[in-house]
Amino acid sequence: MNLFTDIRNLVLSCIAELTAAGTLPDGLATAAVTVEPPRDAGHGDMATNAAMVLAKPAKMNPRVIAEALAERLQADPRITSAEVAGPGFLNMRLDPTMWQGVVKAALADRGFGQSTLGQGQKMMVEYVSANPTGPLHVGHTRGAVFGDALARLLDYAGFDVTKEYYINDGGAQVNVLARSVYLRYLEAHGQEVAFEDGTYPGDYLIPVGQALKDHVGDAFVDKGEQFWLTEIREFATQAMMNLIREDLAQLGVTMDNFFSEKSLYGTGLIEKAIDELDEKGLIYQGVLEPPKGKMPEDWEPREQTLFKSTEHGDDVDRPVKKSDGSWTYFAPDIAYHYDKVQRGFDQLIDVFGADHGGYVKRMKAAVSALSDGKVPLDVKLTQLVKLYKNGEPFKMSKRAGTFVTLRDVVDQVGADVTRFHMLTRKNDAPLDFDFDKVLEQSKDNPVFYVQYAHARVNSVLRKAQEAGIAVDDATLTNADLTKLGHEAELTLAKKVAEWPRLVEIAAKGHEPHRIAFYLYDLASELHALWNKGNDDTSLRFLQEGDSETTQAKIALIRATAIVISHGLGILGVTPAEEMR
Repeated sequence: MNLFTDIRNLVLSCIAELTAAGTLPDGLATAAVTVEPPRDAGHGDMATNAAMVLAKPAKMNPRVIAEALAERLQADPRITSAEVAGPGFLNMRLDPTMWQGVVKAALADRGFGQSTLGQGQKMMVEYVSANPTGPLHVGHTRGAVFGDALARLLDYAGFDVTKEYYINDGGAQVNVLARSVYLRYLEAHGQEVAFEDGTYPGDYLIPVGQALKDHVGDAFVDKGEQFWLTEIREFATQAMMNLIREDLAQLGVTMDNFFSEKSLYGTGLIEKAIDELDEKGLIYQGVLEPPKGKMPEDWEPREQTLFKSTEHGDDVDRPVKKSDGSWTYFAPDIAYHYDKVQRGFDQLIDVFGADHGGYVKRMKAAVSALSDGKVPLDVKLTQLVKLYKNGEPFKMSKRAGTFVTLRDVVDQVGADVTRFHMLTRKNDAPLDFDFDKVLEQSKDNPVFYVQYAHARVNSVLRKAQEAGIAVDDATLTNADLTKLGHEAELTLAKKVAEWPRLVEIAAKGHEPHRIAFYLYDLASELHALWNKGNDDTSLRFLQEGDSETTQAKIALIRATAIVISHGLGILGVTPAEEMR
């Protein structure tokens, strides 16, 4: 049940009636007509922009349209008033039974809020995709949480979602990893070693070096890297991916698929992708102009093989093959996305760190070219996370060598707190993560505030059961909800009613942070109702000697808890049954 969709359909029906009556001309487009909560709750329950949208194509004064529309709307029993405001906005108030019906729907429908928006479209969300050279750091943590919550949101909204991790195991950094592991291997044999610049000095490679010793004995000791580089690359990469999988599991993140960059080399996949672009007339030999500002790695002052990415929205054409015949970094990325398109995905989402902002236009151009514009790619950038503890910046991890790891964060505050807090800002806004504040039990801490609301509802349910009052969902669904008439109760029900609409807005915009924001607002309304009961005994959830009224009130807060549980599920957070 989406009450906002229902009322929008009513508005469209009234527009059709006005058109049939000759009040409005035929053929008016109504796709831009919306029904949403007014900015000021004092103006009504819902507002529509219908008159403003129709005025120009109808060549009519918007207030004239709004007044005619208001008259039609008020004839419907669901609408108690429809008032024209400003130049032609229309504010509506709904009969209380509408909000009471939302409570019933939330209790009766286990899928309340779930949407058919996606209509089963195949959606690929690629996220994390960190180099397999060490444990995940706090920046990866934000990308992992954002990508996972987005995938869950899209699944909830009716998309067929695949979650994928792209293993960057084809570049030079994996050779550096192998050399770093080799040093730990020598160390495991009792040798003293020195980590030169460019190697990875973190303690996390100590057990990998020991495991390599256990695996090959002294076979590689004091041997040139031509004897061990390939084998240790494989061994070390596998060890790092096992570590990364464990890190992700700590955060509650699981992938459907891991795709190896290395699998693109020597298999013809890169050549096939570039040939596809060539057949479309998008590959040529040329020399790029020197770029202004910072010099990119793939620029050469000589002829290269170039992709006409400017024909698909990029700022400049991009090299795919260097003058020496080797592929640029961009070429395997094109091949990987070509593979995604070939797998039949309807939409693609890439979640990158903010430092990959320069890749957005070129990747969108590549996917547009490879799919003939049929497969949209949305690239989401996650900004930096600044860590604080005791009011001071949190220092690096000795274990990692140069950064704070995902496990450092989860060990300090837990996966639920980490996940929720990482979604309290839009993905492209910087985020401060204060270890003290995220554990604070106050209204200023959204994690606690939302969890506390869910726990409070469970507390009321337990007390009602102890008093012998039936509070199972089946009983509450059939409670006399007309007893919910106080404005504070209806305000909470109205917030519950926004859930299905909010899900679709968040899914369309690929914005899971909206779920966290909504949950905080919903929890605020529940806490406000709770606090009003301290002064007005008629608002207390347990009404002594009146089980019918008690069941109606508990139905409202149980519906609220159900929505909180759904929302936390999208965020990957376990609802709290009680607060400790």
